[in-house]
Amino acid sequence: MTSRTDARFEDLLALAHDLADRSRAVILPYFRKRLDVADKGGAKGFDPVTKADRAAERAIARLIRERAPDHGVIGEEYGAHRPDATYQWVVDPIDGTRSFITGVPMWGTLIGLLREGEPVLGVMDQPFTGERFWSGKRGSHLQEANGRPRRIRTRACPRVKDAVLMTTSPDLLEPGAETEAFLRVKKDARMTRFGGDCYAYCMLAAGFVDVVVEAGLKSYDIAALIPIVERAGGRVTTWDGRPATEGGRIVAVGDPALHDKVLKLLNR
Repeated sequence: MTSRTDARFEDLLALAHDLADRSRAVILPYFRKRLDVADKGGAKGFDPVTKADRAAERAIARLIRERAPDHGVIGEEYGAHRPDATYQWVVDPIDGTRSFITGVPMWGTLIGLLREGEPVLGVMDQPFTGERFWSGKRGSHLQEANGRPRRIRTRACPRVKDAVLMTTSPDLLEPGAETEAFLRVKKDARMTRFGGDCYAYCMLAAGFVDVVVEAGLKSYDIAALIPIVERAGGRVTTWDGRPATEGGRIVAVGDPALHDKVLKLLNR
């Protein structure tokens, strides 16, 4: 790929897929193997990281430098490279490391691309199941383990009482206002499921989940997922309705008609 600030979308998407291929090859040999787990959380609480996380991010960053040397990289493990570049790749090599280290396949590699701070495209790759979700120019897609891609769309669900709600863990919500806000949505929703990390957003984009409510996210947790959800027909913002690219308190809905209703419950 010739690196230019006016790069064609197709070229950028091709690079994103190559990055996912590269990271998949690095990560998969580590899954369900005995690994040393480091804790980078310190006083903030347990925040695991493994050789797989770090090796995958290095592999992704190395390929970006080879193929698009004027692009920047924002990674969970190694921080920012060329932070003033027009294009910024936002990378979480293993979103869901807690699932990864417990052998549960509810994790994925997030590769997002921003142009001047705005989401351009996103990929969520799951090496173990062989699934890959991504945003095309006008829609979102899933390639399952059989290798056949198909377009995915969110489903209609305009009422909170009919909605399936997900969050990764109630432990990630601050006691008090955040937990109480989530419980208001949970009380009105039809069903609530926990776990999932990036998988929850992809299931929303594919029409199996209606609302995801999270807090404490970083840009690398959400940047890749925004275009996947929104080009499938959904909406992603912060709890106060602002752009979600920088993370924070996040709400994603499959049916845009749900958005204001969920925000009202969160902010009551």
